[in-house]
Amino acid sequence: MINLKHLREAPELYIDAARRKRMQVDIESFLRLDQEYRGLKNKVEELRAEQNKCNKELRGLSGEAKDEMLSRMKALSGDVKEEGARLKELQDEWEKIQLLIPSLPDEQVPDGKDEDDNVPLRHWGEVPQFTFPLKDHVELGKNLDIIDIERGVKVAGARNYFLKGDGARLQQAILRLAMDLLYEAGFTLFDPPLVVLYEAMQGTGYFPGGEEQAFHLDVRDDSHYLIGTSEVPVASYHMDEILSESELPKLYAGISPCFRREAGSYGKDTHGVYRVHQFSKVEQVVICKADKDESLRHHEAILHNAELMLQKLELPYRVSTVCAGDMGQGQVLKHDIETWMPSRQKYGETHSCSTFYEFQARRLKLRYRDGDGNINYCYTLNNTCIATPRVLIPLLEMHQQEDGTVLIPEALRSYMGGQERIIPPSS
Repeated sequence: MINLKHLREAPELYIDAARRKRMQVDIESFLRLDQEYRGLKNKVEELRAEQNKCNKELRGLSGEAKDEMLSRMKALSGDVKEEGARLKELQDEWEKIQLLIPSLPDEQVPDGKDEDDNVPLRHWGEVPQFTFPLKDHVELGKNLDIIDIERGVKVAGARNYFLKGDGARLQQAILRLAMDLLYEAGFTLFDPPLVVLYEAMQGTGYFPGGEEQAFHLDVRDDSHYLIGTSEVPVASYHMDEILSESELPKLYAGISPCFRREAGSYGKDTHGVYRVHQFSKVEQVVICKADKDESLRHHEAILHNAELMLQKLELPYRVSTVCAGDMGQGQVLKHDIETWMPSRQKYGETHSCSTFYEFQARRLKLRYRDGDGNINYCYTLNNTCIATPRVLIPLLEMHQQEDGTVLIPEALRSYMGGQERIIPPSS
């Protein structure tokens, strides 16, 4: 949610932000609604103040004067009821449109329409040249008996899979490595709820607008959803709270399964485990004070953690600055990490690092009291440290050997009992 005072003072900035982010929201129409809403709100407040004044005066009246006052109060009651109903309608619309207004992109965000216009910032690692015919992760997974997509589809439908044997062990090793990396960096680890209320989805900016991507649980109050990222429960952990400045920053990491419907992606990235309904993530969440320089330092730090994870996995990657047209509503700065995937012969997105400033905190009513006693909205950030099974695509493909085995990166071996490679069952 944006700062309405700033919107009223500089509407042209938000009109431009909506244009750059390719979001269909009429800022000028909202400002007219805002003016009408505030005017009617003042009118209703004046009518209620008049009601209170009449109530007090009524106690000392009698006879004809009392009858006149009762008549006046009846008329006031009718006016308050009528205008109050109009105000409620306006307020509902006023609040609804506010939730659609985008935040302002940071000055370093480039213009562009979509991911093709993102700007590469740096690369790490060398793209290998293999001297033998490559197998993709699906063939490797089948030959090694560690990924079973056919039975996953049989049991749970499209975009589902089983990890088994060393595949399941490998995934857990990756998650453990990420957890240990973040623990050593000072993060508090969370095993969060996988089911959240609408308020948490709205508070973190996923609703309204992202409902079709979420799995909605059919429960009595109709307001429960499976999380698509542990960012949702972890960022909402301090919802409706006022922290002290001395508590900040909060460095949190959520470890959880995640669930996405992938609505609208039929026929897109359907091969293997690139785009699936269920996956696991270790997600970084930072809550800090309202300071842009400090927020930028945290952005660079959580981006570095994700890069360090890929370096430990010995996977080439590139970091790109995301253009305005490829950013979400609340993001003010975003970097994507794309990891080289040999079977696709291109980089594939594996991480997104996002800075929100106070956008999420306003929705979540997440605040802090500074040293002068003033209450401010916090700033929030998040970034994936690792997500699997997508990372298994480059890991298996990059580390495959000519004999059909897959080398386990050295950083993972201690989590797999010293095992150095995954071999086919018949070997």
